[in-house]
Amino acid sequence: MIISEYGKYDGLGLADLVRRKEVSPADLVDSAIDAIERLNPQINCVVQKLRDHAMAEIRSGLPHGPFHGVPFMVKEFGMHFKGMSSSAGSRLAQGFRYEHDTVLMQRCRAAGLVTVGTTTLPEMAFNASTESLLYGPTRNPWNLGYSVGGSSGGAGAAVGSGMVPIAHANDGGGSIRIPAACNGVVGMKTSRGRTPGGPDFGLFLWGLAVEFVETRSVRDSAAMLDAVGSPDDGYFYTALAPKRGFLAAALTPPRRLRVGVVDQLPGTCEIARENRDRLADTCKLLESLGHVCEPLRIDYDSDAFNNSSIRLWATTLGHTMDVFARSTGREIGPDNTEAVTLNVYKFGQSLTAFDLEEAMSQQNVVCRQVASAMRGYDVLLTPGIARDVAKLGELDQNAANLDMQGWWNQIVRNYSAFTPLFNTTGQPAIMLPLWQAVSGLPLAMQFVGHPGDEETLYSLAGQLEQALPWATRQPPIYA
Repeated sequence: MIISEYGKYDGLGLADLVRRKEVSPADLVDSAIDAIERLNPQINCVVQKLRDHAMAEIRSGLPHGPFHGVPFMVKEFGMHFKGMSSSAGSRLAQGFRYEHDTVLMQRCRAAGLVTVGTTTLPEMAFNASTESLLYGPTRNPWNLGYSVGGSSGGAGAAVGSGMVPIAHANDGGGSIRIPAACNGVVGMKTSRGRTPGGPDFGLFLWGLAVEFVETRSVRDSAAMLDAVGSPDDGYFYTALAPKRGFLAAALTPPRRLRVGVVDQLPGTCEIARENRDRLADTCKLLESLGHVCEPLRIDYDSDAFNNSSIRLWATTLGHTMDVFARSTGREIGPDNTEAVTLNVYKFGQSLTAFDLEEAMSQQNVVCRQVASAMRGYDVLLTPGIARDVAKLGELDQNAANLDMQGWWNQIVRNYSAFTPLFNTTGQPAIMLPLWQAVSGLPLAMQFVGHPGDEETLYSLAGQLEQALPWATRQPPIYA
């Protein structure tokens, strides 16, 4: 049975319908698959439609977690389940198949989620837009000529269009938060060590990357982190345990907060006028809620930060490509790899162990400088991205003669300027769809907490969701 009001509910709302026996998990799967079939031809955010897999999960007996029976999608990179095929957005990896569940996948299943599909990403998850040569562009449900962000762009579009209320995502430089900003959804980059990376990763992207989800509501995000956010066996590092729980925090207004407002970071472009105006409006909103907002300048060596990040990214990307190449039997080259990706791979091959040790040393210096600047503040506020949402074709990963530095400048310094820093510092950061641009596209703001303090962010996010609701704001293409 297809539920006509399926798209009006968040994940906890759908789970409540199941608990009250108003709908069944199978009804929700039917509704999600129907939404995918109707909307995906326009948006192109779903790679695999997994109805049979979902129904088999239901027949095997779903755990009675907080999201019992709720449809869910998995990004084709990072977290995975046994038997899942993945391309990582690349012709190089086509046909690759995973042989085990990750710990996070096990926990998502234990929370009651039902996997109904997999989502698109740019090649090797290395773009702030999702437009791979393999699958073509993923289109924004608010305006089909615009980007959905990246690298978890398929997840952001799937949630933003109402196909599913929750979708897996990961973030090594903004890959949860940029799609959240572009699609008008909630994107929490958790603290380093908060969510499990096992058994595949100890230091995922040298500690820059985390695994989590995109959601439409703050409470879904918080409840998901309660469900999955604890150490796994053999963990490399872990975040401090919450004091009371993330959902409890989201449902409780925060105390008076001191907010440091950052409108530019070293070495990045100046933000667009509309983004600056909405940043000022956000400060007014926070002050009306009793918080204190003060301008804050964060100083660090931007060249050292960017150069160290580039080295870490290129090394992980190159290693990942080698793993896929060995598995598929393909030789890495221009016939199966986009031009920028291939240049980054070659750059990664040129690096030495000493280069990586120096990169980690530089990352440490930046961490200390940011922590010092934030001393005395509870939360940082920044724009979501530095300008309007990119049009399709602007961030071209197959552009000729674009090296690692040029690519980094294009996707980071001049676009996603406010996200990668907090992958380096390991701080939690949440993207909230507070505003709508003159163009009609979402215009988001980012809030950053101290390491391990997602609770303050969820408490503030819940308060802002009540003060400036976005649930009724839906794109033209919606379930």
